[in-house]
Amino acid sequence: MVTRAIYMTRDGCVNQTLYLTGRPTLRHFLRFATKARDCEPECALVDEWHAASEVVRTLEKEEGGIADHPEVLPLGPEYEPLLIEFLKDPIQRASFNTVPTDIALVELDKLIVYQKHIDLTFTGQLERELQPTPDIGRVFRTCLPYDHPKPPVKWARVDSDSYVFVSPSNDLRFLGALPITDGQLPDCASLGDVVSVLGLAIGFGSNFMNALFTDHRLILNNGSHRAYTLRNMGFTHAPCIVQHVASRDALDVLASREVRSDLDLYLKHQRPPMLRDYFNPQLHKVFSFQPRLQQIKVHFEVSEADVPAF
Repeated sequence: MVTRAIYMTRDGCVNQTLYLTGRPTLRHFLRFATKARDCEPECALVDEWHAASEVVRTLEKEEGGIADHPEVLPLGPEYEPLLIEFLKDPIQRASFNTVPTDIALVELDKLIVYQKHIDLTFTGQLERELQPTPDIGRVFRTCLPYDHPKPPVKWARVDSDSYVFVSPSNDLRFLGALPITDGQLPDCASLGDVVSVLGLAIGFGSNFMNALFTDHRLILNNGSHRAYTLRNMGFTHAPCIVQHVASRDALDVLASREVRSDLDLYLKHQRPPMLRDYFNPQLHKVFSFQPRLQQIKVHFEVSEADVPAF
């Protein structure tokens, strides 16, 4: 069993988080707001949510169909050296081979988003790292970091059948179970005559900016903070892995749980949530939180039983 949790640190730092209002349900908005350090009275929050909801309804009338047919531009020859290095990355080759895929410049303002909040402290850090006028190489490697920088991770054994992993990055996740072959086994003589090892992998995703192109729309699948940062810096397009999804069955494999749970909102709604909404002061609210850490707990159970002989 693998469980995920986010808990706050005890230092005095404060993170600023932007939350989209009006479209997520009022219950979700209030639940998020009550965790903030500067939480307002509930009646004021309810009024703000209703005001944002009215803005959403207005946009549905005035901007219906705006998410359709986003601009997806091929990379120019100046990207060729960067693309050659990127395509050597084994994680890229293993992670994006399910459907037809290409690398392109996507129109940021027409990206459909499902992530309800943006960590403004993190995007501020990204903007400082990019510097005021980054060249195409820096932007490309920010969106598609094939060197895979790893945030810090600490882990500890909790008891005989449980381990805990903690990181400041919310990208820390359970990657899956995999059998380990004889050639990959370390020296296990102290355990006994080992015949097989099952590994439970904890780590980070590919961390590439990635969008799903389906029904003439682009759904941002990963990279919301980088897309926000670049748009905030004045960029209109950004390098992105674009997966061309021809069916809902394929989308059910590739899309996030939030998108799968409400496909019609992202595929059929006249005015779905979009990256541009993060920048509309009528559609977001900024909260202060203590910095939080991501925790993954792995608990395993072994059972023995008599079964019929072969």
